[in-house]
Amino acid sequence: MMHMTLYWGIKVTILFDSWKTTNWLGYILTLLALFLISTFYQYMEDRRHRFKSLSSAKPSPAPSAVTPLLVKSSRASSARFATAVLFGVNSAIGYMLMLAIMSFNGGVFLVVVLGLSVGYYLFRSAEEEEVAVVADNTCACA
Repeated sequence: MMHMTLYWGIKVTILFDSWKTTNWLGYILTLLALFLISTFYQYMEDRRHRFKSLSSAKPSPAPSAVTPLLVKSSRASSARFATAVLFGVNSAIGYMLMLAIMSFNGGVFLVVVLGLSVGYYLFRSAEEEEVAVVADNTCACA
């Protein structure tokens, strides 16, 4: 029977009927896997944001190059496709983590939140520092 309230215990089913834990070793390995998946989610989110910003940056055209206004470059459409694929993969990972949390196991909840926090610290907190430095420099110049 599925729990409908937060509980603490080593017997938990994650995502599939075949992913059940019945002992401490299985439970600890499951928590470790969820921690790594949560951290990987933040890594993938960072890669997607960086790729999106790189693909949307306009390269400076050569002075002699004439670019038609109505023709889209194939590079831009392939970059959009790759960004969409990364978004889909990251969404799937995020929804799987959400479903894992819906097991209502307290350890699973804590490990997923901890993994997301550690991943954010390792991979994404530098983005905000860069934005803050740019904002500070802009304010100082004004």
